[in-house]
Amino acid sequence: MKSDLFSSEHMAEQATVPGMTLQNAKSIKYAVNGEMHARQGSMVAFRGNLQFEHKSQGIGGLLKRAVTGEGLPLMAVRGQGEAWFAHEAANCFIVEMEQGDALTINGRNVLCFDASLSYEIKTVKGAGMTGGGLFNSVFTGYGKLGLMCDGYPIVIPVTPQQPVFVDTDAVVGWSAQLNTSLHRSQSVGSMIRGGSGEAVQLRLDGQGFVIVRPSELKPEKASSH
Repeated sequence: MKSDLFSSEHMAEQATVPGMTLQNAKSIKYAVNGEMHARQGSMVAFRGNLQFEHKSQGIGGLLKRAVTGEGLPLMAVRGQGEAWFAHEAANCFIVEMEQGDALTINGRNVLCFDASLSYEIKTVKGAGMTGGGLFNSVFTGYGKLGLMCDGYPIVIPVTPQQPVFVDTDAVVGWSAQLNTSLHRSQSVGSMIRGGSGEAVQLRLDGQGFVIVRPSELKPEKASSH
């Protein structure tokens, strides 16, 4: 049988080292040798001796559930084998974290990560009670983090001289050391007259970067997460 489908760019090769790699722009391959963590329901294929356990809280015997703004549940994947992860054909990216690094990520953008990474659910400071990523996961430690994004993300540097303002529905994540607050860019008079649709943004101050996606959260997706 002959087809472009069987070209090397589509073919899954046997892993030579354990851990996370990009299978292609839309999926992440993980060669499991022990344990890793992933978004529930994101596994699209696997081979080998793997167990998938949906846990609700704790790290150790039980896996902590990430209670983000979208209520992201995680699963532990244990054993020896290979697994592929993807979600709604979103673009996938791998972040290699080192000791001392800290990255804040919106729960809807987390696909999978090494068990060596630690994460904590935190309220976004200064965000009050408005919607769109109020509870984010702060990742620290040493290891790889698999992220996903609708479209190609935009990474914007943040400097003390130049804060960045981002839509809360479009933000993917930011350097954890940045200070956050809400910024109202629309006057009360403008809001009374119908508004611009861009009333409040998340303001980021300090030294680091912010990641945004090139689209806002669609209402039907917001209600389904």
